[in-house]
Amino acid sequence: MNEQKKIEILQNLIKIKTVNDNEAQAADYLASLFEPYTAVKIERLTYAPGRDNLIVTIGESGPLLGFSGHMDVVAPGDPAAWDSDPFEPVIRQQRLYGRGAADMKSGLAALVAAMLELLESNRSLPGRIRLLATVGEETGEYGAAQLTKAGYADNLAGLLIAEPTSNLNNLIYTARGVIDYKITSIGKTAHAARPQFGINAIDNLMLFYQQIKPRLADLTKTDPVLGGITHNITKIAGGEQVNSIPSYAELMGNIRTIPAYPNQIFYDRIAGLVAELNQQPDVKLAVEYSFPEEAIPGDPASPIIKCAQRVYQQLLGKKIKVTGSSGANDGAEFLQAKGSFNSIEIGPGSDSSHQSNEYVELPTYLQAIEFYEKFALAFLQEQH
Repeated sequence: MNEQKKIEILQNLIKIKTVNDNEAQAADYLASLFEPYTAVKIERLTYAPGRDNLIVTIGESGPLLGFSGHMDVVAPGDPAAWDSDPFEPVIRQQRLYGRGAADMKSGLAALVAAMLELLESNRSLPGRIRLLATVGEETGEYGAAQLTKAGYADNLAGLLIAEPTSNLNNLIYTARGVIDYKITSIGKTAHAARPQFGINAIDNLMLFYQQIKPRLADLTKTDPVLGGITHNITKIAGGEQVNSIPSYAELMGNIRTIPAYPNQIFYDRIAGLVAELNQQPDVKLAVEYSFPEEAIPGDPASPIIKCAQRVYQQLLGKKIKVTGSSGANDGAEFLQAKGSFNSIEIGPGSDSSHQSNEYVELPTYLQAIEFYEKFALAFLQEQH
């Protein structure tokens, strides 16, 4: 496959508007690239109308390496903040611009191109490679959760996630977990001039707001790579109008966890505080969570890390930094599958994820394709 074809795959993928939806169209396109080959198994798993996960497996038998990439992107934001249409990719000075160019359609396209090149070579693989192209990573990893529950990640020998890692310069083996939660407060509306006839939902919500951070203050352990936990209240809303006692209020919080503290610790602390506050007269609070993910502990000395380091050194002539990630990814779900395996995260995207004028360096994108191809062959051979 020539360089222009590799770039066209990325361009075509960016043109498909998969803003938290419509991944089925991207799955259609990617599946069409594999359809000419007979030694390929192409499967779909529908999450919702217009939202299909795609599973593509190549190779006949032997150890199974997972390739993971998500098809959804975040919204582009204000179009005026972009120098060009975010869904019409353009190339300027060896950079390709467009929504998803960094996070993570360049990584996904590179995985696909690497698999296609292996198919074109007609060589016998020392194992199998399975592409897990998911929906909904940006809003909760629920595509990965669905694929895991269906068994598509069972008994992997290893997993490579092509999320952006500073232009392919970092090799990630551990990652923070995430807990997004919402607290709702139910009150009773009344005229603001007669508050005694109502129940102020905002006042009751503030009881939780004031006490939750002290409730977590003793969780002070730090990870040598990831640091400590973080907890922020990121959204508050409530009330009907200025002259009415509010009957409803809510807040949302975001916790980034580390392996030292399983998510259950936070669930117990939050639920305990809610239960205590609900013992007070007229307080009615409830909590719900949005697709929480456990932290990924990883192992910096695992075979998959060692193999990636060797291949990277051979290909690029330098050592790669082995480190951790402050963001969650689909690996947190896939690692819940049957069997025991480790994951790595390495991808070509820049640090412009979720920003206007998002871009990927094209030389880095092309390097990623070669790295994925050589890594897959080396890792499967070692696991054979």
